[in-house]
Amino acid sequence: MTVLKLVGLIVGVISSALTPGLARAATEQPAYTVLQRVGSVELRRYGPRLAAETTVRGDEVSARNKGFQAIAGYIFGGNKGKTSIAMTAPVAQAKAEKIAMTAPVAQAPSADGAWRVQFFMPAKYTRATLPTPNNPEVRIVELPSEQFAVLRFSGLAGRTSVAARTKELSDKAAAMGWKVTGPPVVWFYDPPWTLPPMRRNEVAFPVAAK
Repeated sequence: MTVLKLVGLIVGVISSALTPGLARAATEQPAYTVLQRVGSVELRRYGPRLAAETTVRGDEVSARNKGFQAIAGYIFGGNKGKTSIAMTAPVAQAKAEKIAMTAPVAQAPSADGAWRVQFFMPAKYTRATLPTPNNPEVRIVELPSEQFAVLRFSGLAGRTSVAARTKELSDKAAAMGWKVTGPPVVWFYDPPWTLPPMRRNEVAFPVAAK
């Protein structure tokens, strides 16, 4: 790598670290409607979404990293594009397709003690048009319309801080009269080089009115 390219890379990383809001604005996120705000908590309604998902065992942070790598491999070309019919050939070979990175990355506990990690797919795709993952551990799932109680926080999202925020949100949701209907999910919006005070993390519970 030349000195000029190295300097450019460093400048790019520093710029991303210092302006995470701009990077987020350029990254597609699932659309939602804010139904209610109570202090630091939002009640949101999300529509149906598609996600690429994998289930990983291990501690919370290492499972998140392993799951991220598996799904990143899928969106960066580890897939089989949809086979198409060519005019001059019987059947064209399916080609790998790169899928744009979205935010957030989601992590939630699964029923068997493992962790479920998800990337939400860009809204332009349908189940029929998404390429097939090469990795059998990565699957495409359809998520229904859901209502979430959401608490945003910054800093490093380690096990202790996530647990504290999850407990805080659980208590606030109960005080607001919302019934928690499923396990918590944590959403991570920023790349790892983002400065901790500027990071956007969220913990969410699926909820329903009591």
